[in-house]
Amino acid sequence: MLIYYGFAQYLPKTTTPAIGKPIKKFRYILAKGIFKKCGKDVKLENRAYFGSGYNKEIGEYSMIGSNAQLYGPVKIGKHVLMAPEVIILTRNHESKDLKKPMSEQGYTKERQVVIGDDVWLGTRSIILPGVRIGNGSIVGASSVVTKDVKPYSIVGGVPAKLIKKRK
Repeated sequence: MLIYYGFAQYLPKTTTPAIGKPIKKFRYILAKGIFKKCGKDVKLENRAYFGSGYNKEIGEYSMIGSNAQLYGPVKIGKHVLMAPEVIILTRNHESKDLKKPMSEQGYTKERQVVIGDDVWLGTRSIILPGVRIGNGSIVGASSVVTKDVKPYSIVGGVPAKLIKKRK
């Protein structure tokens, strides 16, 4: 982890001509040692944050985009495209006690986020705790996903709503 967060995350994108392929391979080797499960040919872009990685699983041929932030237990399927600046959250602040400042109430229980196979998460989309995104789905840019997404759905907006089904 020290090598990733101290050095490798700051290397250029994997699409950088001439040096992108070695960077991709280097980050992949590190990811295999960091993540709970790491499939074949996973791609991590620059400045991706995933904490200690002990509770993260990522399937083969999937990618984590530049400046993405993954918190808590996250399971990512195969062939997942993650655009830059995606945020995946697995817990929230407590706010039930009106007599106590929210900053002193702690956090909700963590709830795993599951991203199915062949999913595309658009730039700056936010996935909230406990959400499951079905296989073959697309999440539009800047969407906030608050509920499960059925397979082969295209969703977008705040909160994300079904736009149409993929056929």
